Amino acid sequence: MKPFLLLATRAQDVAADGEHAAVLRFGGLAPERVRRVRLEQAPMPRIDLDDYAGIVVGGGPFNSSDPETSKSPTQRRVEREFAALLDEVVDRDFPFLGACYGVGTLGAHEGAIIDRTYGERIGPVEVTLTPEGVADPLLAGMPPRFHALVGHKEAVRALPAHAVLLASSAHCPVQMFRIRSNLYATQFHPELDVAGLLERIEVYRDHGYFEPSEHAEVLARATSREITAPHRILRAFVERYGTP
Repeated sequence: MKPFLLLATRAQDVAADGEHAAVLRFGGLAPERVRRVRLEQAPMPRIDLDDYAGIVVGGGPFNSSDPETSKSPTQRRVEREFAALLDEVVDRDFPFLGACYGVGTLGAHEGAIIDRTYGERIGPVEVTLTPEGVADPLLAGMPPRFHALVGHKEAVRALPAHAVLLASSAHCPVQMFRIRSNLYATQFHPELDVAGLLERIEVYRDHGYFEPSEHAEVLARATSREITAPHRILRAFVERYGTP
């Protein structure tokens, strides 16, 4: 069976390794079924899509809506590389699941308006599927409402006309969308559980997601609800595209 390609941008080893482990665990994947590429460390290698069952993009520190002048050389390189890869991915309708930074990659590529209007504080939110989400094959069997973990500074304010809105939340209208038949992006984290979120809170506590004085409040909010339903999306992606 072909492996999946995990494209990562987290510079901190603890967060990067935790994300990788979560994709393996909740995707039901053996280590040899995932090839991880850490784009913050080196340029994207040549990728032959025929070698892979699908692409998973993890979260990361980059905000596509930041002013161009404030972006680091690494961020500008990563964005150029994603744009070139997505030209082929979208043209082929190649299986793609972007978690959080998937909005800033697939969304930006397809013409979504992305800004800081609908950022969400760290913690669980209730996500509601749209009628199109209920009917989507990747979301088959999902409850129409479920809780998921979020924490992001930017989000999609407006989708392009050809995108299909699959899920929303009270404070973020675009929680999940689809392009064509096989390209998905979520604002929430289908790979994340509470333990993983607590780890990331410590890693990113000085990255502007919350004020230092709010640390205890953020921890309490993060642990206020057990999260299980979103993991089914990652497993469904693996089963749909990774099974011969």
